[in-house]
Amino acid sequence: MAKVSHILTTDDHRRDAAGLRYVYPVVSRRAGGVSVGINLNTNNACNWRCIYCQVPDLMRGDAPPADLPLLRKELSDFLIEAQEGTFMHDWVPQDARRIVDVAVSGNGEPTSAREFAEIVDLIAQVLEERGLLRRVVLRLITNGSRVTRATVVEGLQRMAQCNGEVWFKLDAGSPDVIKRINSVSLSARTVARNLRRCAELCPTWVQTCAFAWNHRIPLKEDLDAYLQILRDAGVKKLQGVHLYGLARPSMQPEASELRRLSAAELEELAPRIRALGLTVHVSP
Repeated sequence: MAKVSHILTTDDHRRDAAGLRYVYPVVSRRAGGVSVGINLNTNNACNWRCIYCQVPDLMRGDAPPADLPLLRKELSDFLIEAQEGTFMHDWVPQDARRIVDVAVSGNGEPTSAREFAEIVDLIAQVLEERGLLRRVVLRLITNGSRVTRATVVEGLQRMAQCNGEVWFKLDAGSPDVIKRINSVSLSARTVARNLRRCAELCPTWVQTCAFAWNHRIPLKEDLDAYLQILRDAGVKKLQGVHLYGLARPSMQPEASELRRLSAAELEELAPRIRALGLTVHVSP
């Protein structure tokens, strides 16, 4: 495994941290340790364009064909180094020296990979070989737009058998605000349907990015519509909500118009979500 060139921090999620194509370690403030990222969108392509996205040179599109043997080798080699080598001591802060998850995420929508179900199986096999299956979380971070695709359904079902969970992006509730933030045209009904389906297939958390845009907080303005999507998806089906702020700078044209919210500002948004009976974790 190529050596990491810098101490990892919660503010640094560079995909080339370990000099690998698919595997990148990060210290996750929300997961609480080392998250082993799997970047399937090595072409920086996504079917959405969120205005807070940290991916440079983002373009519209799907993940390219995956080199499964290389992905397997990178993941296996990295886990061996993390478990048996000096990686944790050399590059990770002392209070974060534990593997908490393998997160299928990266520089675009990971479920756009045609091999998604095969990739889930591959990750599960490597985790089992390393004695980590069901001891660490197999996590998918997704916008949920491909959740009805057969290979995604198969992959989510497999994840549910492997201590897996989904973090499902939901930044707004009304179509006009969804379009402003995520650059896609979606009805609230479609979003609620996709969220419900995802939660039926695998334990699912909602992840919501809140920020000020030109001195306005979109989520606060749109909160009624946002809460209605959660109700329509089925509150009892959901694990809860991760409400988080801008930890790293946007690489999109709107970057100068965005402002990170304080912990107090984020906490102001949480009570109405909790009033639905949902757990809410706030991460400034």
